[in-house]
Amino acid sequence: MYFLVTRLVQASIVMLGVALVGFLVFQFIGDPVLALVGQETTIEDREALRERLGLNDPLLVQYARFVGNALQGDFGISYSFNRDVSEMIAERLPATIELVLLSGVLALALAIPAGIYTGIRRKGGLAQTIMALSVIGVSIPSFLLGILLILVFSVWLNWLPSFGRGDVGTFLGIRSSLFTLDGLSHALMPAAVLCLFQLGVILRLIRAEMLEVLRTDYIRFAWARGLPGRRVYMHHALKNTLVPVVTAIGLQLSSLFAFSIITEKVFQWPGMGSLLLHAIGQSDIPLLAAYLIFVGLVFTLSNLVVDAIYVAIDPRIRHGGR
Repeated sequence: MYFLVTRLVQASIVMLGVALVGFLVFQFIGDPVLALVGQETTIEDREALRERLGLNDPLLVQYARFVGNALQGDFGISYSFNRDVSEMIAERLPATIELVLLSGVLALALAIPAGIYTGIRRKGGLAQTIMALSVIGVSIPSFLLGILLILVFSVWLNWLPSFGRGDVGTFLGIRSSLFTLDGLSHALMPAAVLCLFQLGVILRLIRAEMLEVLRTDYIRFAWARGLPGRRVYMHHALKNTLVPVVTAIGLQLSSLFAFSIITEKVFQWPGMGSLLLHAIGQSDIPLLAAYLIFVGLVFTLSNLVVDAIYVAIDPRIRHGGR
């Protein structure tokens, strides 16, 4: 419990730092008053608006107000859309979550068994082929891979749609395009692009950890006791590779939110990434600050989840915390 409480306090400090960066973006990149009014507005009207928005208050007061508003989900009004930023994020976030979830499930479903196999049969022909393909997956830029997939599966074979989100279905009160065949067909290629890089990283890490663990004394002792190979590999070896692997998986899956920007643009996926690119092009500071805080929150929460998993799988962490 002490370990988790400590991590929670650290996460709160990190989020305050992220909020500070977002606040500084508001303060020093452009003037919000000039973005909200026209050029013909008088100086008196501008000063009145600045006073009403609290921009003449001390920076510490403005920062506290910014943090308080962020805790309530209030990030102001978008300069380019003239809409509430929180409403826009709520509209775009489900599409990005769908893409991240699908690509994360694909990456884990393929990387874990492939990493175990290549660690056990490291000199086999299939294992060498898998490792070569993983290097290719890590090396190819996401935009190039997306274009190649569109060319092959949409233009040449006409199997999958090349852009958009597709139809949305409802299951247990949750609306998602993953609940319809049309939505799945639209999400498959962008999810595959996001999956490929994560797949290569996680696969190679699992393989490296398996090779390290299989050389330890307790694994030799397990073989000497005559335990079956499946028990040695899956119970003794795999379990002791989980701590570094869980760390990598948590960070990689969190980074999908950041990596999805280019992929969403290539496939015209209506998610957070395309919204961020629009905000950058239009210098929409409220949108940029909100996206920054959102990504920081995703990484912070993922690290908290990883720490909780540490406590569950490794008792030494609990004892060390006390």
